[in-house]
Amino acid sequence: MSQSDRFLRACRQQPVDATPVWLMRQAGRYMAEYRTLRQKYSILELIKTPELATEVTMQPINAFNLDAAIIFADILTILEGLGLGLDFVRGEGPIIHNPVRSAADIEALTVRPPEETLGFTLEAIKLTRRELAGKVPLIGFSGAPFTLASYAIEGGSSRNYITAKSLMYGQPQSWHKMMDKFAVAIGQYLRAQAEAGAQALQLFDSWVGALSPADYREFVLPHSQKAIEIATAGSDVPLIHFGTGTAGMLPLLKEAGGSVIGVDWRLDMADAVQILGDDVALQGNLDPVVLFAPVKEIQRQAALVLDSVSGRDGHIFNLGHGILQHTPVEHVAALVDFVHEYSARL
Repeated sequence: MSQSDRFLRACRQQPVDATPVWLMRQAGRYMAEYRTLRQKYSILELIKTPELATEVTMQPINAFNLDAAIIFADILTILEGLGLGLDFVRGEGPIIHNPVRSAADIEALTVRPPEETLGFTLEAIKLTRRELAGKVPLIGFSGAPFTLASYAIEGGSSRNYITAKSLMYGQPQSWHKMMDKFAVAIGQYLRAQAEAGAQALQLFDSWVGALSPADYREFVLPHSQKAIEIATAGSDVPLIHFGTGTAGMLPLLKEAGGSVIGVDWRLDMADAVQILGDDVALQGNLDPVVLFAPVKEIQRQAALVLDSVSGRDGHIFNLGHGILQHTPVEHVAALVDFVHEYSARL
C-alpha cells in the first residue's frame, strides 16, 4: 500500500498498513519557514496569493512524513464574500469591522458563488495538487455555521458568546435565517474545493462546545446538516466533522453528518468508539500540549490513543485541536514517525 492511499482508506474505514497521521494547523507559526514568510507578508496576503498558500501548505509535507496535506487558508475568509469586513490585527487576532447585530444586518448578508469570492483558495488547491504530484491527498476545509456565525456576531474571538447566544435565544427566526445563509455558503464553498481538487474535506466547528446538546439540536444541527449535504451531494469525497468541547454531543455531530467524526482530547478514544459505533471513522485525539513534553512521554500518550482503537478500521491520528505556537518541531517529527511505527506493529 502506498502512503498516498493510507489517509483516504482510513476515511472510508478500509484496512491500512499503518495509522495515517496529519495534524490540524500543521502549516503555521511553529515552523521557522512559515515565520520567515510572515516577516514579508500579512496572513491575508499569504492566503490570497495562491502561490504563497501552496508554499505554506507544502512546508510541513516537506518537513515531516505526514499522510495528508491541508490547504493553507482561514475559516473566516468566507465572511468577506458575505459582505463582512475582515482584518487580522497582530496581538488581537481576527476582527470583523461590521459585525452582525440585527435583522437588517442578517438581511444584508449575501451568498455569492465561491468562485467569485474565494477563488484564491480554489486556485491554491489546484496548484497544490500539482505540487503534491500524488504523494499524499489534499484536504480542503471550512468553518461550520455556528462557529462562523459566532465570529460574525461577536466581531472577533469570545469567551462566553453572550452577543451570539443572545441573538440565538432572543431572535430565533433571525438566527435561523442567518444560519441558513451560512449553511448554503459553506456547503457551496466545500463543494467547490472538492471540484478544484481537494480529496477530502473538513468542517471545523471550533466553538460549538459552548452550547448545550439541546441548543445544538435546535439551533445548529439542521444547518450543519444542510452544509454537509450540499458539500457532499453526489460525491464520494470523505468529510471530517470536527468540533471542540463536544464530548456531550458527539451523537448529534454524527447525526448532522460526516464520514469521519473528529474527537478532541477531552474524551478517551475508547469512549468515543462506544458512543459513535462502528459505522463512522474517527479522527484524533492527542492533547496539543503533550507535544511540549519529553519525547518518551509524547510516545507514551500517542500509544494510549492508538491502543484504544486497536483492531478497528477507520482511525486517523491527529491532535485534539491545532498545533500550538512554540511547539518544538523535532517533537512533531518524533510523533509522526512513532504513530507510523507503533501502529504498523499493532
